[in-house]
Amino acid sequence: MKKKALSVILAATMVASMLSACGLQSAQAPAPVAEPVQEAPAQEAVPAEEEAPAQEEAAPADEEAPAEDAPAAANDPKVTFVMAEVNPLDTIVGMTDSKFKEEVEKLSGGSIEIDLQAGGVLGSENDILDGMLADNGICDISRISAFSLTSYGGTKSLLLSLPYTFVNRDHFWNFAQSDLAQEFLEEPQKNGAGVRGLFYGEEGFRHFFTSKDIKGIEDLKGMKIRVSNDPVMNGLVEGLGASPTVVAFGELYSALQTGVVDAAEQPIANYKSNAFPEVANTMILDGHTLGAIEVVITDSAWDKMTPAQQEAMMEAGKIAGQYCKEISADKEAEVLQQLKDEGCNIIEVTDIKPWQDAVAKVIEEQVNTDELKDLYQKLLDLQ
Repeated sequence: MKKKALSVILAATMVASMLSACGLQSAQAPAPVAEPVQEAPAQEAVPAEEEAPAQEEAAPADEEAPAEDAPAAANDPKVTFVMAEVNPLDTIVGMTDSKFKEEVEKLSGGSIEIDLQAGGVLGSENDILDGMLADNGICDISRISAFSLTSYGGTKSLLLSLPYTFVNRDHFWNFAQSDLAQEFLEEPQKNGAGVRGLFYGEEGFRHFFTSKDIKGIEDLKGMKIRVSNDPVMNGLVEGLGASPTVVAFGELYSALQTGVVDAAEQPIANYKSNAFPEVANTMILDGHTLGAIEVVITDSAWDKMTPAQQEAMMEAGKIAGQYCKEISADKEAEVLQQLKDEGCNIIEVTDIKPWQDAVAKVIEEQVNTDELKDLYQKLLDLQ
């Protein structure tokens, strides 16, 4: 019995030890876990709940910022267009092209890339325009002289090249930034030519230069003067008593050097940049035409763009046109002074009336319909 009682006592002792080791307590024992529960109110003082509204406000701001800053066309399919320029990039037209490229790529968020090929590497203006009209895929955009379209049915563009139409730069820019200019830009596309105008600019007044010594208008008689074979320039040269001679622009330097032609005409900046003073060191500042320029794009290239990309390109054209306006006069004056300093024979024209009288016939011949007469008068009225 004593052994049995002892066994019972030992068993009870072992159970109690096991209960204590497992952490089990009676209901009356103090509950250590109650203290953390009572600390819950202290958690309300943690600023997490107070910061929550600030986090909610910050999130939309972070999300909206890129949407506000990113151009609408940034996520559009990427396209690359080849753009042609026959002159070097340091000319007025070259600088305008570069500005246009910069603005197109920026305003499209990089979804449009302009591959600008300058210095005539893609050929003459007429060669390039022929290829664009044929949609041969070599060139998508080109800076052309506005009168280049006259050989392709651009009757409105023809008016821009008529001699002594624009009395000064302000007169031209009054046109270039008017609703009438937009009407002129739309003409080739509406006629189904396969190209459309984007914007106008100018490269300064065009003047005759020659390898011969001259003093005035009478000395041009009998000369072989290079033309690009358009009706206005042919008539202009004939009116001066000279012989219009067709020579590609890329061959003009050698043609002057070898005597194939005696003279040609260009804006001042282009005259210097193409090194023509080396072979024809006399320029007479007759200013017969303001060098109106136009940037055109093929319809097929236009159709590759989304509406947002098309809008970006048109906006870039406005900016580039304004940039051209800002730099043209100063650049021309700078280059003219350089030519004088380098010994170029610059002849001033003090009386322009004999020149105007000599070429009046070409204006009469070309402005030969009521519609053209009305448009031409509108141009004259913008001075």
